[in-house]
Amino acid sequence: MYRAQAHAYQAYQQNQVMTAPPEKLVAMLYEGAVRFLTQAANACRERKIEETHRNLVKAQAIVAELMGNVNRDTGEIGENLFLLYDYMHRRLVEANLRKDPKIIEEVKEMMISLKETWLEAIQLAKSK
Repeated sequence: MYRAQAHAYQAYQQNQVMTAPPEKLVAMLYEGAVRFLTQAANACRERKIEETHRNLVKAQAIVAELMGNVNRDTGEIGENLFLLYDYMHRRLVEANLRKDPKIIEEVKEMMISLKETWLEAIQLAKSK
């Protein structure tokens, strides 16, 4: 029974991603990164090395995906966003090497701020 429910939930999640508009996909990436960073920080504090690593790798993959989708031709904003993602990615690599929850929390706070800013930008764009 559990397997069927898990499969149905996975199918639902995949459908959400496949049908979401691009601006929603970015928000979903931010949310996923925050979730994995929270799990990584908690696991790190509990000295669960494998779980910390697994969640940090997932967060790194999300940051890499965000980096790959930045339009750097938009000038200073695009370039600065790319550089911020690059910094976050490097910090996550360092956090994974050192297993340092403070670094994880630093990146998590930046990700939360980006998510909030992104959601505000979507609302502004919709109101115009």
